[in-house]
Amino acid sequence: MNTADRLLNAAAEIWEVYNEHPFVKGIQDGTLDKEKFRFYIIQDYLYLEDYAKTFAVGVAKAKSIEIAKLFSKYIDVMNGELNIHSGYMGKFGVTQEEVDATPRSLDNLSYTSYMLRVAYEEGEAEILAAILSCAYSYEVIARKIIQNNPASVNDPFYGPWIQGYASEEYAEENVVLLETLNRLTENYTQSQLQHLTDIFVACSRYELNFWEMSWNRKM
Repeated sequence: MNTADRLLNAAAEIWEVYNEHPFVKGIQDGTLDKEKFRFYIIQDYLYLEDYAKTFAVGVAKAKSIEIAKLFSKYIDVMNGELNIHSGYMGKFGVTQEEVDATPRSLDNLSYTSYMLRVAYEEGEAEILAAILSCAYSYEVIARKIIQNNPASVNDPFYGPWIQGYASEEYAEENVVLLETLNRLTENYTQSQLQHLTDIFVACSRYELNFWEMSWNRKM
């Protein structure tokens, strides 16, 4: 079993809950309260700011130019996600001033603080384990939404969000992350692999908390 499969197996029960969460199911059937999604979009934008910083620390921590370029590339790739959110920002009439004035929710702050702590204290593979629960779960969630409701991609409001995360382009970027993690950890000890697993499971739990936070608009 490679490292990525090990991590995914460890968090499987958590990931199964994602598509059963009322927030995600609301996106799937197009019934999610727009104000809940507005709350989510702003908090996710704030999350992505620190997510980018995690990759930036990865650039500094990289032991090779190859990995430094990989982390740097993903800061650019994130512009695609921010473009999706910018589109919804426009639909909701959210201004940069409003975003700047909005505090991070406690769950959001806890999640990003944990990721940044991993980035500052750990190495390349551990940083990858921390960011993968977000990067890869969104693809899995979006593809499951389409499997459950093929017409969801045509929803005039939520369709673009689903299409973006279910796209082949987005999936290809995740393949690179997964393959890189496997390569970097080929000689990891069982103790090191368990530590990676703990990081991944913790971030997977934070992802579930993020959906719950958004559903309840909890600050």
